[in-house]
Amino acid sequence: MALSSAPVHAAELDDLIAAAKAEPATTVYAVTGKIVETAEAFSAKYGLQVTGKKVNESGQIDLLIREHQAGNVAGSVSLASDASVIIADLLGQGLVQSWVPEDIAAHLPEAARDPLVVVSDPHVWAYNSEAYENCPITNVWELTDADWSRRVTLMDPLDKPAYADWFNQLADHHDAAMAAAYKAHYGKPFDGSGSATEAWVQAFAANGPLIGDSSVVAEAIGAPGQEQPFFGMLSTAKFRENQSKGFKLAICAQMQPFSGWLYPGLGVIASQTPSPNIAKLFIHYLLTEEGIDPQRVDGKVPSDPRIGLPDDEPSGIGALMDQMMVWDTSTAVSDIDARQDWQDIWRTNLKR
Repeated sequence: MALSSAPVHAAELDDLIAAAKAEPATTVYAVTGKIVETAEAFSAKYGLQVTGKKVNESGQIDLLIREHQAGNVAGSVSLASDASVIIADLLGQGLVQSWVPEDIAAHLPEAARDPLVVVSDPHVWAYNSEAYENCPITNVWELTDADWSRRVTLMDPLDKPAYADWFNQLADHHDAAMAAAYKAHYGKPFDGSGSATEAWVQAFAANGPLIGDSSVVAEAIGAPGQEQPFFGMLSTAKFRENQSKGFKLAICAQMQPFSGWLYPGLGVIASQTPSPNIAKLFIHYLLTEEGIDPQRVDGKVPSDPRIGLPDDEPSGIGALMDQMMVWDTSTAVSDIDARQDWQDIWRTNLKR
């Protein structure tokens, strides 16, 4: 079933709710477990039956493709899946569609409308504030020096493709900034034969970073009582462990060229869903403060600037947004085409 492109104005929301109540129960996928409580709250609010299911990025892609091919779509909405694959492949093939409520569209940044970016997930350079009064790093090129050999940690770009795509985003859009950071650190212009980004990735991988899942990375950086904790990169969602586990995670502000990057959490609707109006209503709900609130506390940044982050969000990312690399979804095809190349560069240079 193709989705109608007709807009929804605020005054038409009641009609959308009525249409949704005539449709069968459905499931929504997201990379965060918070989707479970979000779906429960949505169902209670509108008298519908929607189940939230936590599924990682590659798992969502697999489900969307297999359900479409089988003509048996269980998942109506996908949130924060693999952005490059969604844009470069699934949208182009018509497996999913992007839809933005017109009563909200005008408030979103233009870059967040097509395809719809519901939230952005900040991944930041972080240090242990118990061990260091201030961030011990000011420039990404320091992470390639011997002083930081085997003392930096991050998630594996081979398992977390967003990290390989981050390399490509830097190369495509910010290589001059990477070269400027090189000059600032070494006192001479970058004169390599390739891109500054590629040279950095090679040198960084060769400096023996610790690779782990998000929990391993967060503990290596933030666990209290360490004499020489790791420095590294992780999602601001892990900063909640400052409260739950007594971690000492802090964002490395004013780092050259960026203190981190904002990964786009796309919200798309399965084209063959038997519940298109429920899916639209759920997208609308996610774009409200009530609907996105469970994710805001994890530092996920709503695309609608009227919502913002709560004052008690533990990472403090809201004050550092101007230091983040903003993801350019218009070059998703380049990201997916180059992903294997960046993973090969990482794999062949990585020292354990």
